[in-house]
Amino acid sequence: MKRPLEGVRILDFSTLLPGPMATLLLAEAGAEVIKIERPGQGDDMRGYAPKFGKDSVNFALLNRGKRSLAIDLKQAGAVDKLRSLIESADIVVEQFRPGVMDRLGLGYEALSAINDRIIYCAITGYGQTGPRAQVAAHDLNYVAESGMLGLSTGSDGAPVVPPALIADIAGGTYPAVVNILLALRQRDQSGKGCKLDISMADNLFTFLYWALGNGQAEGSWPVPGGELVTGGSPRYQIYRTKDNRFVAAAPLEDKFWSNFIDAIGAPRELLDDSRSPDMVKTRIQEIIATQTAAHWQTCFIGKDVCCAIVASMQEAFADAQFKARGVFSRGLENGDKRISALPVPVQDVFRGPADCGTYPALGEANKDFGID
Repeated sequence: MKRPLEGVRILDFSTLLPGPMATLLLAEAGAEVIKIERPGQGDDMRGYAPKFGKDSVNFALLNRGKRSLAIDLKQAGAVDKLRSLIESADIVVEQFRPGVMDRLGLGYEALSAINDRIIYCAITGYGQTGPRAQVAAHDLNYVAESGMLGLSTGSDGAPVVPPALIADIAGGTYPAVVNILLALRQRDQSGKGCKLDISMADNLFTFLYWALGNGQAEGSWPVPGGELVTGGSPRYQIYRTKDNRFVAAAPLEDKFWSNFIDAIGAPRELLDDSRSPDMVKTRIQEIIATQTAAHWQTCFIGKDVCCAIVASMQEAFADAQFKARGVFSRGLENGDKRISALPVPVQDVFRGPADCGTYPALGEANKDFGID
């Protein structure tokens, strides 16, 4: 079956994570992605470690199925060399600071004058406008300034560094893909492209819907460790086991909470956790600490308790559930080396058959597009 984005051409000027992951998702759905890179060095991520062949495994995972075109954008005549590609492009993705692409002659106004059907997606930390538009920052900064990091604290009350690049992916990649697809649909109706201003920091507030609601409706702004989903409730908590592993317990609803209390052999008096949640948390921790993680894992089977043992990354990769779902079934290869491709949230019905793909060598497409 033809993939939904076949025939769509994307010029990807982005580097590192947010933009390349966005164009990876679109490539998986059939788009032709031409990655524009600096001659000699290419995307900075090529040089990261560990390696998968000549380039980093991070670069390989994020750029599966794309083409690479190496060109010095600061060189005189660069725009002219790219003109035929601009004329045929549907989408441009970039993540420079505001104004950089304009100075290179590749901003939205310049490109739309060549091709008014272009959908131009600019991904930045703080967006194209505002007092911080030109400020240098990374994922941790955006998470900090959105208020999200302040709600994630350790036992000493200090914020904990998140294990995922939340702003890059949840605030940058996914909103970029959503809005690109919406822009394609709008172009079907209007015949015209548009410019998309994706701010990674802005988009984090979607994940804090409950905190914004509580604060605005009742003046009850959340505090670290004091809310339902930040550690304030025994029903949404992490408990340490006898062998220093952890139970992630989330029996929020009364039926699950009742099942959980029975499953761990706790006294029924703990069912009412509204009067003294800290006391209930302490009592449950004492019970969980008497047995190993393996004991509790067995204990929870078939009990409808919304509990899980905290897995290592290696355990998750080998988990029977994810294997049954084929999460890691697609491959990425480099010569005689093969690893699992990065799982992406694109349904199989929109993708080609499961395969073992490759990633582009720097400038491998230059000859094909007549660029020296």
